[in-house]
Amino acid sequence: MASQDWFDKDFYKVLGVSKDVSDADLKKTYRKLARTYHPDSNAGDAAAEAKFKEVSEAYSVLSDKEQRAEYDQIRAMGSGSARFAPGAGGGGFEDVFSRFSPGAGSGGQQADFDDLFAMFGQQSGSRFGSGRFGQSTGGFRGFGGPQRGSDVTARTTLDFSTAVRGETITLQGDDGKPIKVKVPAGVSDGQKIRLRGRGRPSPDGGESGDIVLTVAVRPHPVFTRDGLNLRVTVPVTFTEAVLGATIEVPTLGGDPVKLRVAPGTPSGRVLRVKGRGVQTAKGTGDLLAEVQVAVPTHLDDKAREALQAFAEREPKENPRADLMAKARE
Repeated sequence: MASQDWFDKDFYKVLGVSKDVSDADLKKTYRKLARTYHPDSNAGDAAAEAKFKEVSEAYSVLSDKEQRAEYDQIRAMGSGSARFAPGAGGGGFEDVFSRFSPGAGSGGQQADFDDLFAMFGQQSGSRFGSGRFGQSTGGFRGFGGPQRGSDVTARTTLDFSTAVRGETITLQGDDGKPIKVKVPAGVSDGQKIRLRGRGRPSPDGGESGDIVLTVAVRPHPVFTRDGLNLRVTVPVTFTEAVLGATIEVPTLGGDPVKLRVAPGTPSGRVLRVKGRGVQTAKGTGDLLAEVQVAVPTHLDDKAREALQAFAEREPKENPRADLMAKARE
């Protein structure tokens, strides 16, 4: 999502929270909404999928202190009669939004990023003050040393698979020259990448500022991240769980792998596939397959009779006995 869109999107309203919501309450609300609208729980429901993306987008901004402060200031500017106001000695925001545009990805392919790189950086003397919005540090023209150039910030959205394997993308700078950005393998949602010396030049001979790129990652319909591990929920039939079976499990961007489900495997047990997680310079994760017993919803008369016969012969054990005992402690 491009930062200029923040004028039109009320993330607090999307999550149903107040503007002074605490970090803990924000996370609690997000998790509840994410469980409600997650694609795994709403297969084929386009409206739920769209709501899940909207909720994830809102939380990714509000859960980041710097982005939240930036968002609040941008929204505050948009509440008046004029959305764009130039700072002293600087251009208007319509200039800021056009600073960078996406180029081709690695291998000559066009990078598939939506809303690629709306930039927020202010020239020296802007009314925004210090910090993220790019106010230069140091002195001015001989008083305390030369000024450092302003930082500029950018955002991009990657799909899940691209974030796992990494990508080289190209930006176009103020001078029209391309800027290569290496997005490392295993980049996580909300992670920032700093390009030293690639921001605004100093007005009086100091060092240039930086480009700070924040990466958002779209959720995957099957896989989730757990550090360097990938997680996937794998349904098995009741008989496969009871009697044992060899099943196929999907991998991200590769062929399925076969796993042995031991007899008597309960729902929730995690099976591990070594080395099929996220591969980075710091290490390689595993694929964690969580078994979920699928209950049949359609039984013919013979199957129902067989199941009733089994119920008469199965051990008379109460699977909730331990749960009830612990609840009374």
